[in-house]
Amino acid sequence: MLHGMSDEEAGPALFRLVRFWSRRWAGRAAESAGEQRHVQHILVVEAVRTSDGATGPTVGTVAHQLGLDHSGASRMVRDAVEAGYLARDTSDSDRRRACLRLTEDGHALLAGSRQWQRHAFEELTASWDEHDRRQFGAYLRRLADDVGA
Repeated sequence: MLHGMSDEEAGPALFRLVRFWSRRWAGRAAESAGEQRHVQHILVVEAVRTSDGATGPTVGTVAHQLGLDHSGASRMVRDAVEAGYLARDTSDSDRRRACLRLTEDGHALLAGSRQWQRHAFEELTASWDEHDRRQFGAYLRRLADDVGA
């Protein structure tokens, strides 16, 4: 039991956080990255950056990362390409497959988003002692890695 919370209470606590932040984080991250109107671009850029398939990120890996169907992911990728955040390249291993890569603007958008994410974590845990902050960060990375695998 961590700080008086049973395992039974941990799941509902996680989903309270998800509900609270699900509509707040994207707008704030987009605003700080200078991309107020296109939150979806941040989602796509993050999905492309975090996908580590052997053949490189594709529309299918973006769909998987974002929990979307292929057509929804395809539209989001198309919009991010048109906005200049992504480029489509032909796969070296399969000429029929398009691989995605971040452009210079895509890297800048990602950097701004990640900076905001770090700031948000620091702000949320500002009253915590350093050990608790580091331990919580390690658990968050572990959970994200397990979910993304």
